[in-house]
Amino acid sequence: MRAAVYIGRGRIEVRQVPVPEIGPGELLVRVEACGICHTDLKKIEFGLLPPPRIFGHETAGVVWAVGEGVNDFKPGDRVVVFHHVPCRQCFYCRRKLYAQCSQYKRVGVTAGFEPAGGGFAEFVRVLPWIVPGGLEKIPPGVPPEVACMVEPVNTCHKAVEQLAPQPEDVVLILGQGPIGLLFTMLVRRRGSTVLAADTLPYRRELSCQLGAAACWDPQRCAVEQMVRQWTEGRGADAVIIAASAEGIVEQAVAASRPGSRILLFSQTSREEVIELPGAEICVGERTLFGCYSASIDLQPASAQMVFSGELPVDRLISHRLPLEEIAQGVDLALHPREKSLKIVIRPQKGSLP
Repeated sequence: MRAAVYIGRGRIEVRQVPVPEIGPGELLVRVEACGICHTDLKKIEFGLLPPPRIFGHETAGVVWAVGEGVNDFKPGDRVVVFHHVPCRQCFYCRRKLYAQCSQYKRVGVTAGFEPAGGGFAEFVRVLPWIVPGGLEKIPPGVPPEVACMVEPVNTCHKAVEQLAPQPEDVVLILGQGPIGLLFTMLVRRRGSTVLAADTLPYRRELSCQLGAAACWDPQRCAVEQMVRQWTEGRGADAVIIAASAEGIVEQAVAASRPGSRILLFSQTSREEVIELPGAEICVGERTLFGCYSASIDLQPASAQMVFSGELPVDRLISHRLPLEEIAQGVDLALHPREKSLKIVIRPQKGSLP
């Protein structure tokens, strides 16, 4: 089969590799669509993991073969595949900190080599601990490139649940790429007022169409001053940092009021160092916290929001690229153009309209 193999820092190459063989309790899934995620981009750009690997974890496809003992799925079932599943029994799982569970940290989907998601390939092998709880069946009529958005929606849904914005809150979202726009929709869905910032005009325009009351260019105005004009001088009740940029956490603190909650979502690399005056957190009584990856508790609800069209995630998909163009897709995701947003890879030739 064809697969996009990560071969070293900043390098990915389409190669022929063996179709994975499955064992008892496992599935072989034919990949129909896989979104390019920023966490994979960081791994590729900075060489965070040793090669070779096949990345891609926002995966939708069709069950191709089932291993002995699998009863809940059959060939032909259309599925979304999650690559992490918690044990639900350990210290962290009992506290619903699933991303800290040792089983959760084990990637359970592979197209070969060290398991790394594998969605940038024609087929993936779903390992036994993923099969019982890590798949959602796709209803008829839902395109695979839409269905593959379930995993990123889940991660944002989890973060919004932790932030718990109230209808009277003003929430600032820094960054209106695909993740920031998902946050805009999810926070607005809870009734809060959304203010946003992004450097690209098209993203600012789409942000307002999807629910933001205002979206500013941080290169042309002082966002913290604009937020204070909306909040009688106080600052935002909550801030979501949905982009990685130098000084963005400091900007979030400056735009927030005392007692606010500030969510770090995009700061996933150890190379990203944050320096803040302690008084801004302590004396200002701000809560600064992080949220990472998906929640199995929210998996069905997140899938339903996507499958039903309640969240119009199709509006975020700007590019559908064949596997052979994945290098261009990675470059485009790292260096967005005016109207580029979510980039989806389609490994199967001619499999999607």
